[in-house]
Amino acid sequence: MIKPVHGARWLAVAAASLAATAALTVALVTPAAATSTRPLAAPKAPQCSAADLEVWVAADQSQGAAGTIYYPLEFTNISKHTCTLFGHPGVSAIGSSGRQLGSPAVWDNSVAPHTVRLAPAATGYALLEYHDAATGSCPPAHRVSALELRVIPPDQSQSVHAFWPLAACTVPPYTNFLSVRVIAPGIGLAGDGG
Repeated sequence: MIKPVHGARWLAVAAASLAATAALTVALVTPAAATSTRPLAAPKAPQCSAADLEVWVAADQSQGAAGTIYYPLEFTNISKHTCTLFGHPGVSAIGSSGRQLGSPAVWDNSVAPHTVRLAPAATGYALLEYHDAATGSCPPAHRVSALELRVIPPDQSQSVHAFWPLAACTVPPYTNFLSVRVIAPGIGLAGDGG
C-alpha cells in the first residue's frame, strides 16, 4: 500500500517544482534582446553607388549673391535598399560632345561632412556654387554652353548625369566656375547656402 505524502514536506516539494517550472518558462518565452539594457546598433548600410542614385539640379531653388548662384544638387536613392553618402561629390560640366568643360568643381569645405543615410526614395543634397562672374568674364571665343553635369558620388568611380544648360569657360583663369559643398540630408531649398 502506498502512503500519501502529507504535510509541510509535500508543500515544499510542490513549491520548488512550481518555481523551477516558472523560471524555465520565463527563460524560454523572454528573448535575450528584450532583457538587455544596451540599445541595438542599426545595421550598417553600404555606400550609395551611381546605380543607386538619381541626381538633378533643383534650378527652381537657386539663389544668387555677389557673382555666385547657388543650386541644390539633389541625390535621390532609387534603389530598394538604404545606402549612405559621406563627403563631397565629384562634379564637372560636360558639353554636347561629352567632353569636360573647364575644371572640376572645387570642394568647398565650409561645412563639415557627416554620414547621410538615404532610405529608398529619400533625398540628400550638395550645394552647387556656380560662379557666373567667372563665366561672364570669359573671352567669348572660349565661352560655351554646357549640356549637363557629370556627378560622381563620394568614394565611387562611376558617374550619374544631371541636365545643366549653363555657360562654361574653357580658358584659364576662368575655368574654375564651379564649387560644391558636402552632401547634407534632406531636399535642398533656396536659402540653404549662400
